[in-house]
Amino acid sequence: MSATGEKVTVRTLQKMKEEERPIAMITAYDYPSGKLADQAGADILLVGDSLGMVVLGYDSTIAVTLEDMIHHTKAVVRGAQRSLIVTDLPFLTAHLSREEVLKAAGKLVQEGGAHAVKIEGGEEILSGAKACIQAGIPVMGHLGLTPQSVHQLGGYRVQGRDKETAAKLLRDAQLLEECGAFALVLECVPTELSDEISKSVSIPTIGIGAGGSCDGQVLVYHDILQYGSNLQPSFVKKYAFVGDQILEGIQHYVREVRQRVFPEKKHGFHLSSQQVKDLYGGKPGGTMDGGR
Repeated sequence: MSATGEKVTVRTLQKMKEEERPIAMITAYDYPSGKLADQAGADILLVGDSLGMVVLGYDSTIAVTLEDMIHHTKAVVRGAQRSLIVTDLPFLTAHLSREEVLKAAGKLVQEGGAHAVKIEGGEEILSGAKACIQAGIPVMGHLGLTPQSVHQLGGYRVQGRDKETAAKLLRDAQLLEECGAFALVLECVPTELSDEISKSVSIPTIGIGAGGSCDGQVLVYHDILQYGSNLQPSFVKKYAFVGDQILEGIQHYVREVRQRVFPEKKHGFHLSSQQVKDLYGGKPGGTMDGGR
């Protein structure tokens, strides 16, 4: 958290890079996660299309719609006060016409309340990204493993291991900076490559499975808290195990209901003896006419 706790903007992030202050970014998908992550001091809240997997139960991000992203962004916005809120453009959206990309991004900002949008891809999405930036919508890029292209990439695999793909990622990063992107997410690329990219661009880089050379880091809320997440990426560090606590708590509740331990007298509302007499003729369980 900044010393003054002021609202985080894209200018704040640029200053953090220049001053070599690491940027903390985490996903958020609803009011509680947005509120808690904001209170914890996260600089950026990403309303990621990963919500399709960790919130909606899909096996990938591809089924997530623009309407889903707007709905969840609204909830996060209501919970956050300080963090910059960035929302993903969902599957295929960034590959439509400039006008359609701009319209979708505009909905995320105008209807959802996002402060910026994140777009997956490099040179192929520059036209739409430029349209957004020219219209005043800040754009965060996303290179490396781009989950929306998981089928084309052949699965969730590290990207940039060979000379050709590494050179393309480096060039795409430079193109995104040139078109006006304010930051880049680098996902599942070798540390050496993320280090090279971070040095070659003047905008902040945010790593996920990209080593410690980036200007910041991002992880998924449900992964670091082990909250109903079935994914166990090797680059994730677990900071809490709330899923276990939630499961134990619900199991305890179910047992007490079945054993009639809950509710106790203190968990209910009660009438005075006079009210009981007036209503039921002296004792609960009688009839309204006094039990006759």
